[in-house]
Amino acid sequence: MKKVVVIAPPDARHGFALTGVREVTATPEELPARLRELASDPLTGVAIVDERLVVGAAPGQIREMERRWPGLVIVLPAPERARGAPEEDYVLQLIRRAIGYQVRLNL
Repeated sequence: MKKVVVIAPPDARHGFALTGVREVTATPEELPARLRELASDPLTGVAIVDERLVVGAAPGQIREMERRWPGLVIVLPAPERARGAPEEDYVLQLIRRAIGYQVRLNL
């Protein structure tokens, strides 16, 4: 069975570990190396990245990883993100990528 791994900044070190998910801490500078490590591990199926780590060239590196790696990379919104952000668009993108179809949500 594939595993879920969370990459979070050091200040969020214990948050996901409490859920039983493997957690890796990283700084924004370390993120590309951590993603490469996870992509090379055949047991990793989902990499969840804290949005606070995605700076500089990281968005392009994540897109490149998504093209080459059969797993799923999810950028998790930062905890302090303001309300009313376009989260639905992000969820729709994840669904489209996971199932290969555009989904329309009527809420």
